Amino acid sequence: MVLILLTYAAILVPLLGFGLNYLFSPNPNLRDVSTLIVACITFLLVILITFYNGSNSTELPALFTVMDGLDVRFHLEPLGLVFALIASGLWILTHIYGVGYMRANSEKNQTRFFAFFCLAISATLGIAFSANLFSLFIFYEMLTLSTFPLVAHKGTSDAIRGSRIYLGILISTSVVFFLSGIIWVFTTVGTLDFRLGGIIHSYFGDFSTILLLMLFAFGVGKAALFPFHSWLPSAMVAPTPVSALLHAVAVVKAGVFSILKIGVYIFGIDHLATTEASNWLIWLAAFTILFASTVAISKDNLKARLAYSTVSQLSYIILGLALATAIGALGAALHIVMHAFGKITLFMTAGSIYVATKKTEISDMVGLGRIMPITFFAFFVGSLSIIGIPLLGGAWSKWYLLEGAVDADLLLIIIVLLISSLMNVYYLLSVIGRGFFLKNGGGDDKSKVVIKEAPILCLIPPIATAAGSILLFFFAGRIINYLSPVFNYTGV
Repeated sequence: MVLILLTYAAILVPLLGFGLNYLFSPNPNLRDVSTLIVACITFLLVILITFYNGSNSTELPALFTVMDGLDVRFHLEPLGLVFALIASGLWILTHIYGVGYMRANSEKNQTRFFAFFCLAISATLGIAFSANLFSLFIFYEMLTLSTFPLVAHKGTSDAIRGSRIYLGILISTSVVFFLSGIIWVFTTVGTLDFRLGGIIHSYFGDFSTILLLMLFAFGVGKAALFPFHSWLPSAMVAPTPVSALLHAVAVVKAGVFSILKIGVYIFGIDHLATTEASNWLIWLAAFTILFASTVAISKDNLKARLAYSTVSQLSYIILGLALATAIGALGAALHIVMHAFGKITLFMTAGSIYVATKKTEISDMVGLGRIMPITFFAFFVGSLSIIGIPLLGGAWSKWYLLEGAVDADLLLIIIVLLISSLMNVYYLLSVIGRGFFLKNGGGDDKSKVVIKEAPILCLIPPIATAAGSILLFFFAGRIINYLSPVFNYTGV
């Protein structure tokens, strides 16, 4: 009974935040503080759920039933709880950052912005706790619709065009592919429930499993797999706090989390391995990794570069599942955590640079590292985690993905992962190089450099997430132990 109440409360409390934003709209300070309190309560609820549930798999009673085998229901298990902890925990920092960013830029419609942010978090937690494909699909669509106003927030022609691409690709892929896959599973198996080891192995042969996997891989458009990735760069017209939401807190993580959960609980890792149904996905993910990294190198706009970096990094997670090995899938789950902290740091620092200097192009950031040393150092730490340098959390997830490739005896994939990491070095650390080591045309006199950091609310959150990337390196073992039963990983 306690878990039921806590789970429902965790999903509903952000909806309370939606209402409070409009209730306190005339008083921005009260509005923003109340939303922060709601975010903290939500995170506390998820912590309590994790504490009471432990590493168990707990099915909760149906919220409502449409027909036999088709209901909205929640399921508490380690993979979903880790995702819920990330989303609810990073919401707190994203909100603090968002308040600083929106006020510093005198953005309009701030009430609407923070209200729909609350809706997005509620939908994200619904995805994390979904017990079946039907529930997952409902909350997946809710997340798409609730984030559309955020992408279109500025109301400019570019924002409207970008938001239409965002909505068009995500809705069309989910209706054409995702929903088709759900219907096929339901009519063939008779259930949509997530079960450890999968539910389709007795019903789908080699070829039909390949087709079904294609429907889900392309249907979950939020995973940004090529060729359905263009919505992500298009959404960069949104304010930077939205970019943080898209890339780290909710949207893309909801996509790769959904793919991973479907792979584990609908297909089953063993079934993917025996049928070799995911072999094609290995190579498509590898192509997406290198393709997106190449495009990232070519981008001078910092947010655009980071957007294509995200496309690449998401395919690391898809690749981990597609390897169909326990250690590869575990590496994919671990990368969801590590990438969340690293990438939110990068986007927050990009926004801080814009707030302080109004610069968006990397070529214009020569010498900015000496003017904004804290911001650029946080960017440096986040970059090292994304690259996978030891003493940063990203080193562990990339190591496990490499081990997964070794376990699958795929030398070429090992080469792809190593090359992509070198490309990460180039397109991320070149920003640091320009900021700290290059001088502008007039030649800098370091003694005359004036420190000009972004406002404190835009500075504290990226410092915290950068510190989180460091701490994750030392506490990764606890996450690995917690998630291992999901993938039947014994460490041997």
